[in-house]
Amino acid sequence: MATSTHATHADHAHQHGPGCGHTAIRHGDHVDYLHDGHLHHPHGDHVDEHVIETSSTNPAQCTPGKGCTGHVHGPACGHESVPHGDHVDYLVSGRLHHPHGDHCDDHGPLTGA
Repeated sequence: MATSTHATHADHAHQHGPGCGHTAIRHGDHVDYLHDGHLHHPHGDHVDEHVIETSSTNPAQCTPGKGCTGHVHGPACGHESVPHGDHVDYLVSGRLHHPHGDHCDDHGPLTGA
């Protein structure tokens, strides 16, 4: 089961929920929302910052030949960024992709809500 720290996102006026316009991600026993490179979880009167944990489902290892080719991920690549472990991945067709040298690593699936 996923765990999370209780880091909060300061001054967050947007109300996340079904239909809010942000990608919903199943994360352990709850739903988080991708918002500007952050994984947000509504929690009472504030929003928690979550990170997809490194696990057997979402490893952080090198997987040459398993990710995309001919595409370079980065802030303007057109894919949503997702905090994963101690780095940033990009959401491509329900999977986490991580730029790594001359290839892209596949860091596993994410499930939408």
